[in-house]
Amino acid sequence: MGIVGFGKSKTRGIVGLDLDGQFLAAVQVAGDGVSRAVSAELPPGIIVDGEVTDVAGLADALKDFFKQHNLPKRVRLGVSNQQIVVRHLELPKIENAEELAAAVRFQASEAIAMPLDEVVMDHQVVSEYVNQDGAARLRIVVVAARESMISRVIESVRAAGLRPDGIDLNAFALVRTLALPSDSAENSRVYCHLGGITNLAIALGSNCVFTRPLSTVWDDDDEDIAAALAEEIRLSVDFYMAQPDARWVGEVVLSGPHARRPGLAEALGGMIDVPVTVAEPLGRLGEGSIGPDEDAYRHTIAAGLALGSAA
Repeated sequence: MGIVGFGKSKTRGIVGLDLDGQFLAAVQVAGDGVSRAVSAELPPGIIVDGEVTDVAGLADALKDFFKQHNLPKRVRLGVSNQQIVVRHLELPKIENAEELAAAVRFQASEAIAMPLDEVVMDHQVVSEYVNQDGAARLRIVVVAARESMISRVIESVRAAGLRPDGIDLNAFALVRTLALPSDSAENSRVYCHLGGITNLAIALGSNCVFTRPLSTVWDDDDEDIAAALAEEIRLSVDFYMAQPDARWVGEVVLSGPHARRPGLAEALGGMIDVPVTVAEPLGRLGEGSIGPDEDAYRHTIAAGLALGSAA
């Protein structure tokens, strides 16, 4: 199964499933809100650095989790780890979809440092413009993931009796939940999700233009964490700002269970000279249907996965 984070998806009867590594989180959405959100601790060692290391262990955990909460079997999954590459390409405008896909694959072979026969790949046209010579060109984002990594996720999910409806990038789901329809694309915004995996995304409005997982470890001293996270954010922003058409970063938004560490947002703001805020965990969806025993901050990515790519 390829990465199908692009395109539209019906959300009815589909569960957004975040395999965080520290926990499982499942969200169903209805209309403009969350109809259900549940989570469960995940034993250590089943998912490490965003990759499934114990297929049978994850299958058992998922089977118990879905049975306990009587959840629908159709799931939309998210991934985030070092086995995923996101690249931006520019190509002449090609009307035929098959010809465009072939051209993207050909050019991506130089931009992606993995053999193409070992990856699954998807792409989306981000924008179209006319260059100084009057020729129409396309800006395209390409996502490639190592097939063996994707296969372990799918194997676990199917062994639990679930039906994968698609695989998305956690970064895309994160932006989908937290970006507001009114957000302009004048300035870019950094989203930093602090969970089992620390995931960074840079977006223009609702369009994710850069993403990478970070190596921040959450059992260090608070001061060390703030300094390490600030450096990772600076490096990512510097890399992004070197890209053509990059927009100035106007804000850093924190999400995820670790975003509420006392003083973290303030410390980061002092280190990177950009306003740092902690997001409402479900953005515009609100928290009305989340039970009192649930941590809403666990459900940001699962909500974005449940929404599919309707944005």
